[in-house]
Amino acid sequence: MSKKSSPSQHANKNHLIIYGKHPVFAAIANPKRQINKILTTTDNANELKAACLKAKRTPDIVTTVDRKEIDKLFPTETAHQGFALFCSRLASYSIEDVIEMSSKLDKCHVLILDQVTDPQNIGTIIRSAVAFNTLAIIMQDKNSPLESGAMDKAAVGAIEHMPIVRVTNLSRAIEQLKKADFWSIGMDGYATTTLDKINKSGKTAIIMGSEGKGMRRLIEESCDISVKLQISPLTESLNVATAASIALYEINKE
Repeated sequence: MSKKSSPSQHANKNHLIIYGKHPVFAAIANPKRQINKILTTTDNANELKAACLKAKRTPDIVTTVDRKEIDKLFPTETAHQGFALFCSRLASYSIEDVIEMSSKLDKCHVLILDQVTDPQNIGTIIRSAVAFNTLAIIMQDKNSPLESGAMDKAAVGAIEHMPIVRVTNLSRAIEQLKKADFWSIGMDGYATTTLDKINKSGKTAIIMGSEGKGMRRLIEESCDISVKLQISPLTESLNVATAASIALYEINKE
């Protein structure tokens, strides 16, 4: 029996396939998303064409196919729901873009991910970041996955609303933010101060390390303060996506 191919095998570095109803409709509504074509089943076609017209896109990009044709694009049991959208990856923002966005704000926050590599965790983090008014997510280009269908599915379409910054050097990016009046807060399970106890006004950069290893030494040294979440001693740590969601909720509170 032949092995099913992964979506990445159908996309080059600049292109991908988005799947699932919510991610696909969110991509259609995003004017910054360059879409090549959409494959769907007959029962979804009219709704998709209506969404294209509403977004001022031609409905001709929608092609009706048998569900088995869409199945062939993905590993077995992928929850594509009868939607496959072929598109370009969203363009990355720069640190300068983020600083400009923050320039007229008295309070805002960004999230920095230090070597978080799981696409589904990143997708879940993106969804939480949008929910809690995060200005941007910043990650290192070399050790972070590119946008993928799995990431977009986990984000449930929220990636269309979240500026993503990919940088060569995270330490340098943190220093740039600090010069723009951001206070850098590193999340560390061994810290003595809890996040709920610190001053959360002004501009803040929350830094999350990878699961297991946490923040790298140079990144930790770039932090103005290290804090932890207040959790039961019966639990050593939380999944990085769960921890990020709680941290973003806390930092977003008035």
